[in-house]
Amino acid sequence: MRQRAVLEKREVENIPLNEIIQGSCIEILKTLPEKSVDLIFADPPYNLQLHNELLRPNQTIVDGVDDEWDQFDDFADYDTFSEQWLSECRRILKDDGTIWVIGSYHNIFRVGKIMMDLGYWVLNDVVWHKTNPMPNFRGTRFQNATETLIWAKKSSVQKKYTFNYHAMKNFNDEKQMQNVWYIPLCTGPERIKINGKKAHSTQKPEALLYRVILSSSNKGDTILDPFFGSGTTGAVAKKLQRHYIGIELSSEYIEIAHERIAAIPPILFGDAELVTRSKRDAPRISFGQLIESTYVTIGQRVFSKDRKVIATVKADSQLIWQDQSGSIHKIAALIHNKPTFNGWDYWYCEDSYGNLVSIDDLRERYRHENNKEQR
Repeated sequence: MRQRAVLEKREVENIPLNEIIQGSCIEILKTLPEKSVDLIFADPPYNLQLHNELLRPNQTIVDGVDDEWDQFDDFADYDTFSEQWLSECRRILKDDGTIWVIGSYHNIFRVGKIMMDLGYWVLNDVVWHKTNPMPNFRGTRFQNATETLIWAKKSSVQKKYTFNYHAMKNFNDEKQMQNVWYIPLCTGPERIKINGKKAHSTQKPEALLYRVILSSSNKGDTILDPFFGSGTTGAVAKKLQRHYIGIELSSEYIEIAHERIAAIPPILFGDAELVTRSKRDAPRISFGQLIESTYVTIGQRVFSKDRKVIATVKADSQLIWQDQSGSIHKIAALIHNKPTFNGWDYWYCEDSYGNLVSIDDLRERYRHENNKEQR
């Protein structure tokens, strides 16, 4: 068993980090080791099924998606293709990894069904609201201003996966990040062009990938993009100090992606954390540890934020409030007449100047100072 584990580890270590592999995504995916990547971002063909040219009111042709790689014989052909690449992605995704798949109304519902049939478990759908969408030139439908991203884990029983909740909350001005993202289409200097024409018809804005990668991976993680295109995933991964693996059929796109990524200077950030870690990932600290380390003292009073509620700290880390005794969570729940309540968010202590300090802040101070001592 130990020999097998060593061999598996070597296989994972030998994956082609920070490389773009040319070839069919399904065939290349089959060559990658099982459970070898932390995150997958996939921007597959949309199968737009366009039968006629799209004209503007001035009769000029809209530069839409008519590439050969987006053409399939029929829906059954597209479904087979989707099932094959999604199956391989699930095989090479680590047991605590997640996958993002983006699509339009043309394909995302078919892809979503296939993902669920394969055993993926959907965590969120995220709506990308394009702030500068293409008009509906014919005036026969609503203007299409959105695309949908499906964020999923490998299975319903998977307990662990990366979600940098606090980093995204900080990113969103201290408010929970919602699942509607207002981001413009890729235009201007960011849009890669060759001889004045778009190099890639569906190049995604880096701002979109920035949120995907920042929210669901960590520094040093490996991110796979099986439809690498012009290299947006690799560019953002490099900026955020992640590794990438790109798979791309077109040599022209690969050359564009190589030049784009090579032009990004390395981030000199040392060993410091790039994002605020989720509290779920932090070492578990009990209220009793704060007492035994004298961050909080026996007999000390603790308060609600408005000072209207006062309790006393016992030696066994329980609180006394009126005639009740219990944990910081139990007493907070009794006060609010709820079955549960987070005592770390509710209780405050007085510092030497009489100012209130959250016991959760004391817990963070304990973590920081004790980790510093261990280093």
